[in-house]
Amino acid sequence: MPANDRDKLTVGLAQIAPVWLDREATLAKVVDWIGQAAAAGCGFVAFGEALVPGYPFWIEHTDGARFDSSLQKDTHAHYLDQAAQVEAGHLDGVCAAAARLGIAVMLGTIERPADRGGHSVYCSRVHIGADGKVASVHRKLLPTYEERLSWAPGDGHGLQVHPVGPFTVGGLNCYENWMPLSRAALYAQGEDLHVALWPGNLRNTEDTTRFLAREGRSYVLAVSGLMRRDDVPAGSPAAALLARCPDVLADGGGVHRRAGRRVGGAASDGAGTRDCSDAGPPRGAARAAEFRPGWALRPSRRDPTCTFPGSRETLCLAAAGDLPASRSRAATSLVKAGPCRARMLVTL
Repeated sequence: MPANDRDKLTVGLAQIAPVWLDREATLAKVVDWIGQAAAAGCGFVAFGEALVPGYPFWIEHTDGARFDSSLQKDTHAHYLDQAAQVEAGHLDGVCAAAARLGIAVMLGTIERPADRGGHSVYCSRVHIGADGKVASVHRKLLPTYEERLSWAPGDGHGLQVHPVGPFTVGGLNCYENWMPLSRAALYAQGEDLHVALWPGNLRNTEDTTRFLAREGRSYVLAVSGLMRRDDVPAGSPAAALLARCPDVLADGGGVHRRAGRRVGGAASDGAGTRDCSDAGPPRGAARAAEFRPGWALRPSRRDPTCTFPGSRETLCLAAAGDLPASRSRAATSLVKAGPCRARMLVTL
């Protein structure tokens, strides 16, 4: 394999919606999108926060803090029933797909671990290697706002990084990306490709992705989920919960930026597989852009190529490479934002 191919990694950001509160149906969907990413040449694919079996949107919209509410108790019991348990084999199909296709996967799940008695659920980031093995499970350190009515606080055991191609990859869930010490824990392990997992919506990612890239002198991917009322199965016990909710609860979105300036197109309104192009006309042309440490994938409502709400599912692609052969040189270059650079290959 040529040296430049060994130093290149094509990544996929799968912006998809769950089959809300249906673990098996959502996992089948995840496996399908892993296949699409592999077919597009990706060596790594990431999914949004809490995708399996879905974010607890009902809490905000159904008086979730009401004491001794049968509605809340029944819904939470269903949520626990549909949560993923790694040791029970719930992610075996995802692991098998990763191994079969030779692709690493980062997946947002609601985890119900047996070693905590099965009474608590955690917002967990699962990293699965291209060998199909679960490399680490990171439980969100501190759930945010109404999430605390459903999710238990996690711990630092899963603050780990893993080699993926020429990169050292780490990831954090949602508000953890605002926490300086959680970021520092990953930086200290040599992270140079950071994945920020979000449930969706521009307000979550508008400011963070830019400063993560600047601070870490690393590549940053922000991957969000989608959630529409139509994503709730008609026969689900939770179907009536969102009847009066907005049509779109999470609008996803993705765009390339460098130091706050627009670099590429959004994926929030696309269907199927869509590459992110370099800025500038003609839109849709095959182009290439310099992709230096400090560049990021994130949504922007100001970007004219974005259409919000993003009501369709998309696989956004970017290929980065041309890293120095020496890992020590690469690390030095990342810190100094010097000659270490990558090239983002795009084709619409």
